[in-house]
Amino acid sequence: MKKTSLLSVALSSLLAVAVLAGCGAGNQQGTGQQPAGQDSAGQAAGGKKLVLATSADFKPYEFHDLSSGKDEIVGFDIDIAKHIANELGYEIEIVDMNFDGLVPALQAKRADLVMAGMTPTPEREKNVDFSIVYYDSKNSIVSKKDSGLTKTEQLAGKKVTVQTGSIQEGAAKELQKTLQGLEIISLNKTGEIVEEVKTGRVDAAILENTVAKGFVDANPGLQFTTFEGDSELNTAIAFPKGSEHVEEFNKVIKAMQENGEMEKLIKKWFE
Repeated sequence: MKKTSLLSVALSSLLAVAVLAGCGAGNQQGTGQQPAGQDSAGQAAGGKKLVLATSADFKPYEFHDLSSGKDEIVGFDIDIAKHIANELGYEIEIVDMNFDGLVPALQAKRADLVMAGMTPTPEREKNVDFSIVYYDSKNSIVSKKDSGLTKTEQLAGKKVTVQTGSIQEGAAKELQKTLQGLEIISLNKTGEIVEEVKTGRVDAAILENTVAKGFVDANPGLQFTTFEGDSELNTAIAFPKGSEHVEEFNKVIKAMQENGEMEKLIKKWFE
């Protein structure tokens, strides 16, 4: 009897502590507080901070600049983001990650928007919402100058590298349907892609033409040729499905296109 009573008292005490702990947790959640370092996207600074996810290896859209003595992500997309944020009164936090992780980051609400030279496609539109288009470009072939590779049909039987999850990867897979022996090697970073071409480990790469131009300018032994008859690659901002920010961002983008601000940034980064 004595053992039974002591056990009952002990269990009762443990139950009481658990209930009180549960009530305490519930009260903390009710205040909207989150543990330090655990702020979700868009919740810091009174809801005025937006987390921008990008893949900062896509010069001149976004890239790491060390010229000032510190590592800073800069570029065409970053200037646009900062301008829009300033107009709307937001603080922007930039998070760098692999390109193929960008859409999942939006789906998991770890980011409020993605700017990474991203093209809206039917497949992507199933998972995220897009702003209006703010820039157009085209695909291109990057190869060594003595390669003779300037047309897509010449990629038959060649090793071609592209960025994982990119429009260029999709374009290569389409070419693979008609070009016998075309081997695709997908990599995460554009710098790695260009290095594969330079060292001869692959025959060519497929990159967006403005990005290709930057790499070719920095590597005189390379060349790039824009796809003949290729449709334009529209560039837009990606948001989580149902995001409240799409409409307000569209208004600022339209204003930038009308007042010349967008053209000024295009000339700054692409000309």
